[in-house]
Amino acid sequence: MNSKASNPANAEIVGSKILIIGIVASGKTTLAQNLAQQLGIPWYELDSIVHHLTPAGRSKRTPAEQMEVIREIDAKGTWIFEGTDRDSYQSLYAIADKIIFLDPPLWKRKIRIMTRFIKQKLGIERCHYKPNLSMLRRMYIWTREFEQNREHFESKLQRYDEKVIRLRDTKDILLLR
Repeated sequence: MNSKASNPANAEIVGSKILIIGIVASGKTTLAQNLAQQLGIPWYELDSIVHHLTPAGRSKRTPAEQMEVIREIDAKGTWIFEGTDRDSYQSLYAIADKIIFLDPPLWKRKIRIMTRFIKQKLGIERCHYKPNLSMLRRMYIWTREFEQNREHFESKLQRYDEKVIRLRDTKDILLLR
């Protein structure tokens, strides 16, 4: 990756279309909220585009429906999208001005997953899903699968190298301007 991608101290958040990508518990939502407030840009959770509320409850949109929602948001101009990598989001990589890849160490993500689960069970942190042991287990599985498939994801990011900023540590986020 280029020097900006590997050295966040040199990175600038320039542009009005920002994609924040990372695996479970990497800090995507926190960063999206902070940047949205700092830059005055609306942010969207990609999970809420995939799984949306209907009168009957939560429903999963098809990939085509997801892309339609993304196109509608993109037509409005500025945005911050945050989420994990999915095949249905591939056009976001191309249309984003900046791609921020949050990549904290595996051990830190595992601790965050457990901390989040406990907070959700205690009602301290809200979530769009039922925080049960099955969901906790899936989060650890997704984390393991990401690590097993990291090489594939990294090769995808290389296609957009000039606009990728990789952040490995929470301190790096503070270096963004």
